[in-house]
Amino acid sequence: MKKVLIPVTNHATLGETDQANGTYAPELTHALRELQSAGYDYDIASIKGGKAPLYGTDIEGDSVNTEILTDEAFQNRINNTIPVSQINIDDYDAIFYPGGFGLLSDLSSNEDFAALAATHYEQGGVIAAVCHGPGALLPITLSNGDKLLASKSVTGFTREEEIDFGTIGDIPFLLEESLARTAAQYSKVQPWQEFVIVDERVITGQNPTSAQAVGKAIVAALS
Repeated sequence: MKKVLIPVTNHATLGETDQANGTYAPELTHALRELQSAGYDYDIASIKGGKAPLYGTDIEGDSVNTEILTDEAFQNRINNTIPVSQINIDDYDAIFYPGGFGLLSDLSSNEDFAALAATHYEQGGVIAAVCHGPGALLPITLSNGDKLLASKSVTGFTREEEIDFGTIGDIPFLLEESLARTAAQYSKVQPWQEFVIVDERVITGQNPTSAQAVGKAIVAALS
């Protein structure tokens, strides 16, 4: 059975503000539904381990989100995330980073997950991320010293979407700019439209709308 590692943030607020944040639930749940439909197993991990903060858990009319969030197995995993120090990366076929603003404050600079992801990629693994998730790809450095993104075409949450969302003044850094400076190419479409880029074994989606398509792309890459 294929297995996917899902690293999530431990940071429960938007940047330095007191606004509740963490991982944006629909980006996790909609991608996860595709992985589950394909028969894949998954683990949820974080830097410190333990209960991981989620927001976007009460969106009306989102049956996929509601169904997965109330699933006992999911609740067990999100409330007892595996600390990065206990992860054996050889157990996984792919790594998927869901978005949410929280990870801009921890996963985007965490060397422990970055080192695991580099090993995973160099062993033939798939790395995927959606919305702010690609921020977690920024610190990944390969064994030859090159950044993973230096040769990759990616997308991620845009400046326009930050403005629409009202978060441009509170984020620790602008993801679009960091991706544009680090990746070989950064691309985007109109705000809130589904957009996914698959560059060899690196899969990125622009925004929450793209989460399901990222899940489908992970399944396609592993099948």
